[in-house]
Amino acid sequence: MQNPHDVKQGAANPDEPVRVKRPWWLPHFLGRVPVGLEARHVSLVGVVALAGFFESYDLSVLSAALKQIRESFDLSQADMTFLLAWVRLGAFPAFLVLPLADRLGRRRVYLGAILGMSLATVVSGFAQTAVQFIVIQTVARTFVVATIATATVIIAEELPAKHRGWGIGMLGAIGAFGYGLGALLYAFVDWLPYGWRALYVVGGLPLFFLPMLSRRVSETKRFESTRAEANHVAGLAGFIDPLISMFKKFPGRSAAIAVMGFSVALGVGPAFGLLSDFVQTTHGWKPSSYSLMAIVAGIAGVIGNPAMGWAADRVGRRPVSMLAFGLFPFIAFALYFGPSVGVAFVWMPFVFILTGGTVVMRTVTSELFPTSNRNTAMGFMTLCETFGAAAGFALVGLYTTGNESIAPAAVAMSTFTFLTVFVYWLLPETAGRELEETSRLADSDARG
Repeated sequence: MQNPHDVKQGAANPDEPVRVKRPWWLPHFLGRVPVGLEARHVSLVGVVALAGFFESYDLSVLSAALKQIRESFDLSQADMTFLLAWVRLGAFPAFLVLPLADRLGRRRVYLGAILGMSLATVVSGFAQTAVQFIVIQTVARTFVVATIATATVIIAEELPAKHRGWGIGMLGAIGAFGYGLGALLYAFVDWLPYGWRALYVVGGLPLFFLPMLSRRVSETKRFESTRAEANHVAGLAGFIDPLISMFKKFPGRSAAIAVMGFSVALGVGPAFGLLSDFVQTTHGWKPSSYSLMAIVAGIAGVIGNPAMGWAADRVGRRPVSMLAFGLFPFIAFALYFGPSVGVAFVWMPFVFILTGGTVVMRTVTSELFPTSNRNTAMGFMTLCETFGAAAGFALVGLYTTGNESIAPAAVAMSTFTFLTVFVYWLLPETAGRELEETSRLADSDARG
C-alpha cells in the first residue's frame, strides 16, 4: 500500500516521480526533498545526520573556546597551535578503524564510533593539564572522524546516484547546526559553571540517542551483498587486506585522494581553527561577538552544504570543487587581513566554500572506489587529512614567534588548496553515475 506522504500532491500520473513530504528536521531554507527519493532514503539521511551534528559541535567547541582553553593551561598562541597539531593527529587511529567497516559492516563501526566519540568528549571537560587534554581529545578525534566518514559511506551506498550529492550535502548541512549550537553556548562561556569545560559535557548527548540509532540504522544493501567476501578472510589479514588491495589496484586514485586530503587540511585547518582566537586577540572581540558571527553569518555554511551538493549533482564534481578550492585562499586573505568590521561579511563565503567543498570531496572519495574498498578509501583520505592539518598548525606555530599575529602564516597555508584544484582536473567525472558504474571505471583504470 502506498504511503500518501510519499506522493507529491497533485500528481496526475502515478508512474511519475514523486516527492516525499518534507520531514520535520528539514528547514524550509534548505529547499525541498528532491523528486524521486523514497521516504526511507530521507529518513536515513535524517538519522545518520546526527553524526554530522555532533561532529560539528565537537569541532565548534575546540575552535571557539580556543583562547579560554589555552589560557587555562597557560599557553601562548604559538604553543596552542602545536597542541592543535597533536589533537589533529588523533585522527590517525581512525585510519586503522575505518577499514574494519569493509569487513565488519558500516553499522557496527558507525554505532561504536558514536559511543567512543561521546564518552571521550565528556571526559575532555575534566582534563587538568594540557597533556591530559591532548590525549583525551586525540581519542575523541579518532571516533569523531570514524563516525562522519562511515556516515558518509552509508548515505553514498544507500541513495540513488543522481541524489547522492544532495544526501551527503544534507549530512553536512544538519551537521552545521551542531556548529551553531556550540557557538551559541560559547556566548555564555564566562557565565557557565566551570567555563569551557561545561561545553564538553554537553557533547555527551549522543549517548541518549544510541538506542534509537541502533534500531533505525541498518546495514547497507551494498555491503550485505559483499558480506560473504568480506568475512572470507579472518584475523589480521582481514584487517590489512582492504588496505593492500586498494593500494595495489588503484594506485593513481589512492594518490589523488592523498593529495586532496593533505592539501585541503593543510590549507583550511589553521585558517578555520584559529579564527576565534585571532579575532579575540587581534581585534579585541568578546566571546559573544564571535558567537553572534558564527551563528548568523554561519548560516551560509548551512546553505552551502546542500547547495554545493546539488550543484555537484547537476554541473559536475570537478567544476564545483575547482571553483571552491581555487577561491579559498583569496577569501582567507580577506578574512585575516581585512578590517574588523568586515570579518563577519567575509566569514559567510568562507564557511560556504569550506563546508560545501568538503562535502563534494567526501562525495568524490566515496565514488572513486568499489564497495570492498570504499570505507578503506575514506580512512586513507582521513589519514592524509590528519597529517595535513597537523602539519598546518605546526607550521603556523613554527613561523609565529612570541606575540606575533598568526595571520601571515595562516593565510600562507591556505594557498595549498590550489593543489586540490589540479587533482580534480585530472580525476574522472563521477556525477550521475551509480556506484557500480564508478567501480567498473575504477577497475578499468586499475587494469590500465
